Amino acid sequence: MPQYIYKHPDKEEYIEIIQSMNEEHVYFDEDNLKWDRVLTSPRLNTESTLDPWSKNDFMNATSNSKGTYGDLLDRSKEMSQKRADQNGGIDPVQQKYFKKYSQERGGQKHFADLPKSFENKNIKVDL
Repeated sequence: MPQYIYKHPDKEEYIEIIQSMNEEHVYFDEDNLKWDRVLTSPRLNTESTLDPWSKNDFMNATSNSKGTYGDLLDRSKEMSQKRADQNGGIDPVQQKYFKKYSQERGGQKHFADLPKSFENKNIKVDL
């Protein structure tokens, strides 16, 4: 349930009340004095508590989410970036996947594993 903050009309006194979103958002104290509601910006937790190395944590966090397939891919990319940050810029889970992909396809590389540029004496191409 959401938490709402109310301020005493005469003093610098605040109180936090937990109310349902469907309730009327007013607060009266024991003297039947109506307190003013303090409007605040919504606070969202943007820090992920998922362990980027745990497959089970990722599956549990995403199995019941109502996002799109693109949201799932974005979350996966975030976890990959965290693993790379912790491992000197290289995600070992991703590298293992690329190696397996290449072995199953007779040496063909995954698109994301291809070089990002090509250069010879006549031309240079950045992809």
